[in-house]
Amino acid sequence: MPSNQRTTISRRQQLRDQRARESAKETTRRRLFRIATGLLTTLIVALVGFGLWSARPVEGGPSGQAPAFTLPTTAGTTVSLSDYRGGPVILYFNEGAGCGSCTQQMALIEQEPGFAAAGITVLPIVMNTAAQIQPDLDRFGVTTPYLLDDGTVSKAYDTLDKGMHPGLPGHGFVLIDADGNQVWEGNYPSMWLDPAELLKEATSRL
Repeated sequence: MPSNQRTTISRRQQLRDQRARESAKETTRRRLFRIATGLLTTLIVALVGFGLWSARPVEGGPSGQAPAFTLPTTAGTTVSLSDYRGGPVILYFNEGAGCGSCTQQMALIEQEPGFAAAGITVLPIVMNTAAQIQPDLDRFGVTTPYLLDDGTVSKAYDTLDKGMHPGLPGHGFVLIDADGNQVWEGNYPSMWLDPAELLKEATSRL
């Protein structure tokens, strides 16, 4: 066989070998891409599932006499739980200063006339000073005085470490009946509960 024919055949073989190698590489890349896409999809589904699971509300039923307390307020007054004996009270524990959704929650509770109609008093409790929380109240137009806790009351009601920040309350409500009994509690990691739903929850248990 002439040398030029052998050279041509060799080049063709080299081209076929090169194409085979490129095809194998492309097949490997596609396989790796499918694997990576599958893993990413699984991770996203897992994260979404965990987010939904961790955002589920946690509720509790009757637990006896509610712990007594006396706290200062942003209005410069002092409030005791015993002041409200004879009517139902909802304690609203939240993260306080810097938590916009927490303050907005109270603003919308104020706009729900059903609480007053049912004779329910809502007392927001935060672990802040008046100077720390007042700008948030002004921003959202909240007029209800906030009770200022040093952590003692939040601990007594087992609300600490239930949110995103260690050592602080999460976003929880405690319902106390007219006789001073704790009849329901709900913690909402989603940082929100529709005021109408809160009212419905409370009135259904009184």
